[in-house]
Parts: sequence; C-alpha cells; structure tokens
Amino acid sequence: MTQAPEPVSSFPPDSIEAFLRFCAGEWMSLRSRFALAQATGNADQGDEWHTSERGELVVAYLEPAAADSPGGLQVGPKGEPSSQLLFAGDGSFQSGTSRGTWQLWPDGSLELVIADDRRELRERIWFTKPNLRLRSTLEHRTDGSPGRASFSSEIRRVSRPAPADA
Repeated sequence: MTQAPEPVSSFPPDSIEAFLRFCAGEWMSLRSRFALAQATGNADQGDEWHTSERGELVVAYLEPAAADSPGGLQVGPKGEPSSQLLFAGDGSFQSGTSRGTWQLWPDGSLELVIADDRRELRERIWFTKPNLRLRSTLEHRTDGSPGRASFSSEIRRVSRPAPADA
C-alpha cells in the first residue's frame, strides 16, 4: 500500500502541479460506463447499454521535464501497462498520440478535453476529500449523436502506521 500524499497548503489543491501531485497513489475504483447511443436506440432491449466494474488504479506523479511544465501522471490498472499524461504550462497536455487541453477550475476540479473531427471527449476530475476522488467523462460526437459516458468514484488506499509496542 502507498502512503497518503504529502500535505498540500490548501484543499482542494489550488494549482495544476499540486493537483497532479495529489493524484499520486493507489486507488480502488468503481466505474459505471454508459453507451448513450445504445440507450436511445434500443430502449426495449434490456440493459446492455451500461456496465459497472471495480478495479485498482495506480497513479504516479512525473516530475516536470521542462521549467514551464507542471509535470505529468503515469496511470494504469494495477499490474498492467500504464499510460502517461504530460501537462504543459500553456494549458495543453499529451497522452500517447492524443493531444488536448486542461483547465483547473476555481472549484478545484480539473477538466481535460480531447477533440478531433469525429468527437469531443471531456473528463472532469475532482476531490471531495483528500482520499476520495470523482471522475466523469462525456463524449459528444460531431454529428450530434450521443456518445458514451462514465462516472468513477475512487478511494485512495492508505497505510495505517504500525502500533507502537508498549
């Protein structure tokens, strides 16, 4: 198990670097996914349009590679390959071959947007408590049809200090 992150000066984190550092840790996740196109097109065919799954997510903070960078994140399911999100100080980020923009909102949430000629994908990440993180993702297709959506609640695994021997 991992230790809780280093204390931040305020909660929720008030800078992109503090937010990224605060994401580091091992998380237990419950994610619900929704295929909105199937939900509207096949209303009478049961509930194949949604799924829920539990998982373990490992997030590591990546130190900045340049002076104007807030750093990045290495993210992946526990025991599986991970991907990197590299953030730039100009409000852009890169994840593999995808490029997007980020914005840290006054309410302490981080919004990530990736858009291309077929869709726009928006993910919002926020902390309600230091060890409880929520994420929502919405896909909007450029042809006006609904895409997919997901909602995750994630609880950070923390280690309790060993009791002192008396």
